[in-house]
Amino acid sequence: MNESMLDKLQIRFAVKDDVPLILNLIRELAEYEQLLGSVAATEDILREWLFEKKKAEVIIGEWDGEPVAYALFFHNFSTFLGRSGLYLEDIYVRPEMRGKGIGRRMLKFIAELALERNCGHLEWACLDWNASSISFYLALGAEALSDWTTYRLSGDLLIKLAKG
Repeated sequence: MNESMLDKLQIRFAVKDDVPLILNLIRELAEYEQLLGSVAATEDILREWLFEKKKAEVIIGEWDGEPVAYALFFHNFSTFLGRSGLYLEDIYVRPEMRGKGIGRRMLKFIAELALERNCGHLEWACLDWNASSISFYLALGAEALSDWTTYRLSGDLLIKLAKG
């Protein structure tokens, strides 16, 4: 894709009125990842956590004014670096818009933010079966942290630990 075609892409920060769009894009991503049944987010929940509590940020990619992509990220902290980083929770480009450089441009936008905010790193996770995304990330120069395993407690197990 040449640069002039990417002129059709505008990236902007989401606003509160985007909550229905954000939820729809989250559901599209979950369906792609075969995890639609795991989506518990609602418009009210997203409004509270994204725009009232400001715990994460969302950017929207628009192609000729139509939303075609989103990314959700937040600050984390590296004790070894002694400063924060950005953690990319989601990046999603609608299937019909893939291969146009949109994902790369969205990541570039977030990388620029990380540098502007003096962050020490930008990191994310990827499902093991998602070969096309893994290839994309490796082509960017990202390194897989194969010596780390992600752990999670949620639902009843989280409650059990907290109250046990």
